[in-house]
Amino acid sequence: MSANETTLKQARDGHVRTERTFVRFSLGQRWEHALFLLTFSVLLLTGLPQKYRAAAWSQYILATPQRLETIQKIHHIAAVLLITIALYHVVRSMVRLFQRRLSGEMLPVPQDLRDGVKMLRWLLFIDRKKPSFGKFTFEQKFTYWFFIFGTVIMILSGLLIWFPVLFTRVLPGGIIPAAKLAHSAEAIAAAIFVVMWHSYHVHIERLNLSIFTGRLSEREMREYHEREYERLTGEPGSPTDGEPE
Repeated sequence: MSANETTLKQARDGHVRTERTFVRFSLGQRWEHALFLLTFSVLLLTGLPQKYRAAAWSQYILATPQRLETIQKIHHIAAVLLITIALYHVVRSMVRLFQRRLSGEMLPVPQDLRDGVKMLRWLLFIDRKKPSFGKFTFEQKFTYWFFIFGTVIMILSGLLIWFPVLFTRVLPGGIIPAAKLAHSAEAIAAAIFVVMWHSYHVHIERLNLSIFTGRLSEREMREYHEREYERLTGEPGSPTDGEPE
């Protein structure tokens, strides 16, 4: 994450105001997120009608065998795209990590647990000062690893459901019903997680558009990633007395 100056719109007094912005996500990372969001949405929209076939709305969507076949084809295409995105993400991340072009700050560390405790104490009004965070907060790390493990479960269980004959040649037949249960349960858990956790922290608590713009403003860096701001600039993250926020 690096900093540069971005010219903002002309102020009321006629002077041009500039503010430092910090690179948050690369173009490749933003494309990964966009494609993952697209495939996740398609998989959810085509998977739920198949899970709840007894529901009236599902029977309307899957009213004919042709509709069911079309829904399944779209679901499989999106699944292949999801597998491709996941493999690309893992391989690219490993290569960049070994080349020292990617920091390991997204990896879980004991500090995350301490940050979580501090955040809980702040939310309960036990501590007066909000805890400071580095490049990634513990909520962002939790979200990332939740989707990593969830995607692995979805891919493995989905392949078992897609190719039952192939896998039951070496695995017991009971693995298929278990895979169906894991697949649908993980999909519902992921959907609930996106709506209740991820959307809150990204769109309700604050409108964070960095995954689309690739940048964070200096104010956002100082407020939400204080330790990272101090590391990059050598300046205090918290405003001193008399200094405007």
